[in-house]
Amino acid sequence: MAEMTFVTAINCMDGRTQLPVIEFLKKKFGVNYVDMITEAGPIQYLAGNLNPEKAESIRLRVEASVLKHDSKVVAIVGHAGCIGNPVEKDVQKKQIAESVKRVKGWGYNLRILSLFVNSDSEVEEL
Repeated sequence: MAEMTFVTAINCMDGRTQLPVIEFLKKKFGVNYVDMITEAGPIQYLAGNLNPEKAESIRLRVEASVLKHDSKVVAIVGHAGCIGNPVEKDVQKKQIAESVKRVKGWGYNLRILSLFVNSDSEVEEL
């Protein structure tokens, strides 16, 4: 039996983003599974101090993926038409960049990807 391999995605709960991100990450890294950590507009919580409890909840779930599934990659995802974080792509790109800094600060040895799912459900690497 093949070894189970995982990567992690911090993604919006919006169903339009799930499959495109999973398919992108599975293809890019040749993994079997993607641990999907979802919130409505999670990058707004990681980018600032809007809701420290949600940011900590996300951190704990990333930690579980790293420690229990040996994930070495985390993707941080924004997307077009987000109702949980209804801001323009340029603002989301800044939030994703701030989110990357925060996740790096957690001290896990991870490769961090910045992704954006456009209105055509295409995944763009930022």
